[in-house]
Amino acid sequence: MPKKLLIKDKTTYAGNMRAGRQIRSRKLTTAVLVAVIPVFALAGSEISTGYNSYGYPGLIDMPVATSRPDGELAFSSSHFAGQTRNTLTFQITPRLSGSFRYSIIDNYRGGNTLYDRSFSLHYRFLDETYTRPAVAIGFNDFLGTGIYASEYVVATKSVGNRLRFSLGMGWGRLAGSGGFKNPLSILSDKLETRPVRNTGQGGTVESAQFFRGDAALFGGVEWQATDRLKLIAEYSSDAYPDESPFNFERDSQLNLGASYKIRPGMDLSLRYLYGSEIGVQLTAALNPKNPASTSGREPAPPPVLPRGALSAEELNWPTSEGQQTTRRTDLAQALRQQGIRLHGLSFKGSAARVEIENTTYQLEAQAVGRTARVLSRRMPTNVDTFEIILVSSGVPVSELLVRRSDMETLGDDLEGSWKSFARTSITSPVGKLQPIPERYPRFDWNLKPYLTPSLFDPDSPIRADLGVQLDATYEPAPGWELTGSVRKKVIGNLDDATRRSDSLLPRVRSDFNLYEQQGDPAITNLTAAYYFKPGQDLYGRVTVGYLEPMFGGISSEVLWKPNNSPFAFGVEANYVKQRAYDQLFDFRSYEVATGHVSAYWDMGNGFHTQIDAGRYLAGDWGATLSVDREFKNGWKIGAFATLTDVPFSTFGEGSFDKGIRITMPISWLTGEPNKSDYTTTIRPVTRDGGARLDVGGRLYEKVRPLQKPALQDGWGKFWR
Repeated sequence: MPKKLLIKDKTTYAGNMRAGRQIRSRKLTTAVLVAVIPVFALAGSEISTGYNSYGYPGLIDMPVATSRPDGELAFSSSHFAGQTRNTLTFQITPRLSGSFRYSIIDNYRGGNTLYDRSFSLHYRFLDETYTRPAVAIGFNDFLGTGIYASEYVVATKSVGNRLRFSLGMGWGRLAGSGGFKNPLSILSDKLETRPVRNTGQGGTVESAQFFRGDAALFGGVEWQATDRLKLIAEYSSDAYPDESPFNFERDSQLNLGASYKIRPGMDLSLRYLYGSEIGVQLTAALNPKNPASTSGREPAPPPVLPRGALSAEELNWPTSEGQQTTRRTDLAQALRQQGIRLHGLSFKGSAARVEIENTTYQLEAQAVGRTARVLSRRMPTNVDTFEIILVSSGVPVSELLVRRSDMETLGDDLEGSWKSFARTSITSPVGKLQPIPERYPRFDWNLKPYLTPSLFDPDSPIRADLGVQLDATYEPAPGWELTGSVRKKVIGNLDDATRRSDSLLPRVRSDFNLYEQQGDPAITNLTAAYYFKPGQDLYGRVTVGYLEPMFGGISSEVLWKPNNSPFAFGVEANYVKQRAYDQLFDFRSYEVATGHVSAYWDMGNGFHTQIDAGRYLAGDWGATLSVDREFKNGWKIGAFATLTDVPFSTFGEGSFDKGIRITMPISWLTGEPNKSDYTTTIRPVTRDGGARLDVGGRLYEKVRPLQKPALQDGWGKFWR
């Protein structure tokens, strides 16, 4: 056979093979659709919104306009063709969700493995009605290297309660297949061209790209076949320019999938993608509003006892010192059985002043209600008013005046909750505390497990240490606290990290792996603190010692927080020195003066905003913006970002400090009252710029939960 003919035949053969794959792909797609159509006759249930492979509300790869339940926190992991996307998504409000994604892409652009971090936002600005679809706008990978960077507008409409259609238009990555001239170019010719993204160190917002360049259409259909099974078909506008043909052959833009609900909050999805690949995704979701364990497992509160039911010996408070001590001990024991510590007790006319410390309940209002119930059973009949003082670290924060008659009449009232709040006076107390003799000095200790995770190291994306931690607190007098914590690792691999810091700044945080390698066992903190109240709405703190694992020194703070105000302002000043890597008693040579001016705003509905401006540990100047959502049961989910005078190039990878904070109360898991919680901070990159001292006992979180706005939010627990 001639050589030219042989080459031609090989070319023809290769073309036929590719055509054969496309034909087989079409046949498989047709077969799946033919198999699916008859099932439409089966009974189904209301359709649910799923998470796409990028972890935000969507079909398979494409987005939809609907949202998940308000407050839901979900983790999804999807994989196909050598790429894995791990995404944490929070439904911030009923309309807005935010996602943080960590992707691993093998053979990226035919080269090495890429580890990429990205953020997404999805906002539903129109709700679905009988005649109108829901409409949402989204920004994918708007804060990262931009390999997934895209924007979209999508509309979703249900037909009945089992079938739903979505149609959208995408830009950027979502205009890779079937693209056409940007319709928005009628507003400006500049919108016809999408600027090349300057990734630099990553982590910056390239707003100049938004909704620019070619656009493309995408869409899909979802059918809820049964309560557990949902079938999905979509047309994708993503051409996968960095993954195809290096990782897979893209033979079709039609994707098919099935999602199966394993149990409430957990879904498993199987997909057939781009005519050539099988993909899988597992999604686990929880909602802080819905406790994992049955609620209300705490003991029932004691019933209110009307004064007419008191025994003769309880009609009056005794006059002898011995009898007073006995009666006070009985009261302290009764409160202790309710998880409340008696701090002080005194009488003035027909009022009993009772100082308490809530050691058990997430909501201070529940501690107040239980205290008032106990007082109705223990106070003499001439006491008409209970003055309940909420105390934190030996400092009086709020004074609640509860009428005894209201306790006797509103306990069985269907509207007793709001009526009791309306009749309760809440103010900031004046004057000194009057602690009972038995309160000071006091020593407490606790032995508990600890878990310290480390994420996003390219050498090992997930590391963690598990061990035991001994905490001890000694209170010699009101306002004084001596605290210490010692840790001993039992198992873990944090000390396996070998990457050395390349920071151009003082290494105040980036040498964290050296602390993990040498600090076992470690004294994570050892401090003496004094809390005081210099004025009615002023609070103060001075702390000295080993303030955190990496720094020791002196920290001082003053907070102005009126009892009935959503605003607060604070000033913190610190002088610290870097601790030795073994986290015992020695120091390194680096020292710095650092401090911030802080503004706090309780926005209502559980949202809190904080701005801290000042000097950070590396000597840089700037500000941190934090926004957190707090649930009534103690869950907190928030995000923060810090910009300082350190240039992005000097800061290094990530450009600036940012992250996500999650606090989970232990009581949410157990269903039993407990003030303990587990807090973790997820930082895409740990660098030195924008690093703030992590001193314990800051005043705002000590004071705010005990004041009127927080008490009002939790007053539904007053009678429980």
